[in-house]
Amino acid sequence: MKFKKMGTVVLATLATVALAACGSSNDSKDSGESDKIVTEIKDKTEITFWHAMNGAQEEALTKITEDFMKENPNIKVTLQNQGQYSDMQAKINSTLQSPKDLPTITQAYPGWLWNAAQDDMLVDLKPYMEDKTIGWGDQEEIRDALLKGAQIDGTQYGIPFNKSTEALVYNADMLKEYGVEVPTTLEEFAKACETIYEKSNHEVVGGGFDSLNNYYAIGMENKGVEFNKDLDFTGSESKEVINYYLDGIKNGSMRIAGSDKYLSGPFANEKVAMFIGSIAGEGYVKQDTEGKFEYGVAPRPEKINIQQGTDVYMFDSATAEQKTAAYLLLKYMSTPDVQLYWAEQTGYMPILQSVLDSSEYKDSENTKVPAILSEATKELFAIPVEENADPAYNEVRSIMENIYSNPDKDTNELIKQGASQLQDAWNQ
Repeated sequence: MKFKKMGTVVLATLATVALAACGSSNDSKDSGESDKIVTEIKDKTEITFWHAMNGAQEEALTKITEDFMKENPNIKVTLQNQGQYSDMQAKINSTLQSPKDLPTITQAYPGWLWNAAQDDMLVDLKPYMEDKTIGWGDQEEIRDALLKGAQIDGTQYGIPFNKSTEALVYNADMLKEYGVEVPTTLEEFAKACETIYEKSNHEVVGGGFDSLNNYYAIGMENKGVEFNKDLDFTGSESKEVINYYLDGIKNGSMRIAGSDKYLSGPFANEKVAMFIGSIAGEGYVKQDTEGKFEYGVAPRPEKINIQQGTDVYMFDSATAEQKTAAYLLLKYMSTPDVQLYWAEQTGYMPILQSVLDSSEYKDSENTKVPAILSEATKELFAIPVEENADPAYNEVRSIMENIYSNPDKDTNELIKQGASQLQDAWNQ
């Protein structure tokens, strides 16, 4: 499949939309009129986009929006960087109390906006996507698992944005030295970790997992148990997932990130032979291992993998014209050419299957993730979005860290304590 260079993408649907000019103030919104889908914009339209992209990611987003505005000169996109994710979440939460001050669209995890969705503060994008004039039409559909991941309570409020998944990163030189094959299952991973630990005379830890709540949720999903408020943290499946990693920690062949925050640091210093983490971190691995050893990337050694990262959501406080303009931007950002550019520049995964399978993407220079990503994302799931799912998921990280940082304590007791903590998070 061949893709056009960035800056030359033309949306066929825009040819049918006469874009002239409109006011940009949310204060002038008429609730009745704003519910109608505008297909002909008569005045200049300005939309605001809150995001937390920095460095190369922000540069790529800026170019994408600039290219969009060149093709749509009557739409002005104002990007507003909110800093880090935590800063942006806090800004969204505080501004929800004053809807007129909200942006047109914002980058967000769906869990952040659960309450906003319940209060009808978000825009259902499905009617826009199905509209006869400006709808998705014959444009390639977004991968179903990713699109569903941007739903809240079954409604399509979001469009996938900077999406990632997990992969196995390994020291190719070290695996060769110790005669270890790249593991394809968790059983093989545990055995490989033990072999490396023993053959290195306990100087090298075999491996570990970067994200403890991801580790737990993915493990449970692979056992057929969904992460929700009905999950039994003290159940047999839960204990199996917890004890798999704990056994490796106890025998010394595995470790958690701990004070290092990410295992890419110890990995680069050749203290850890393998780790499982987000594909978005490959850039750090490449930079930190340059000239030291050859690293490799492989699919995460479990059948079902997680899809994570943020989506873009639209607030209902926008005018009808702003909603259409913002929708057209989201549609543009989801085209193959833009997705290829975004993936190559940022390390995030394409949300389109055609890009994922294309030679242009798989043969991308300076990155090893594209070659394995199609295989690594055959079966994806998202953390279900329900009330208090976000704080509960964050609580799992603390619970797991407490268990794994205390391998000599009574594990069953720690699990019981964790179950109580988790229930409190769900019920807050």
